[in-house]
Amino acid sequence: REKPNQCSQFGKSSECNSTLISHQCTHNAERPYQCSQCGKNFRRRSHLIVHERTHSGEKPYQYSQCGKSFRRRSELTVHQRTHSGEKPYHAPKCGKSFRQNSTLIVHQWTHSGERTYQCSQCGKNFGHNSTLIAHQQTHTGEKPYQCSQYGTSFMQSSTLVAHQWIHSGEKPYQCSLCGKSFRRRLQLVVHQRTHTGEKPYQCSQCGKSFRQNSTLITHQRTH
Repeated sequence: REKPNQCSQFGKSSECNSTLISHQCTHNAERPYQCSQCGKNFRRRSHLIVHERTHSGEKPYQYSQCGKSFRRRSELTVHQRTHSGEKPYHAPKCGKSFRQNSTLIVHQWTHSGERTYQCSQCGKNFGHNSTLIAHQQTHTGEKPYQCSQYGTSFMQSSTLVAHQWIHSGEKPYQCSLCGKSFRRRLQLVVHQRTHTGEKPYQCSQCGKSFRQNSTLITHQRTH
């Protein structure tokens, strides 16, 4: 079937002109869709719609088993795996499995040590672009995510969500082994290592291993 709308730079074709426009925005860094509340710009209208839900609190995707709601369909899919236990993403080096591909990618950096994203201001390197963006906000002081109840602002939407759980008392991440619940998924991950004995962070100088990267960093100062 003919696709008449073609990208002049890479020849990519699309049946829909709006899809071509979105694709071309990835070349010229154009972000034509702006949030009326905070001024943040996006390449795609769909990305703007999802972002606007951080202001409105709208969560249109609800899981029928537990009633929990989400802003994105992908978040609902990942949450469903906490009930089913499905972990479809596997690390080829160690065989460890994950619910999200992004978590697998971050995990693989523990094997390779690769950090490809560099901060232009301080030169610090990061393994993930989103981590670099969050870090850069420490230089600019930008805090675009605001709590609607108290007006407190945060650099990352995930920090805002965790903050809002302080108001509601919600602890959505539960350990399947002992039933203990946590506000943050990372807290659950670290806690689960007390059951499994996993210590993924190893000191390169003495070989000692730790459950948390922060504990490894503290230990390395002793050398």
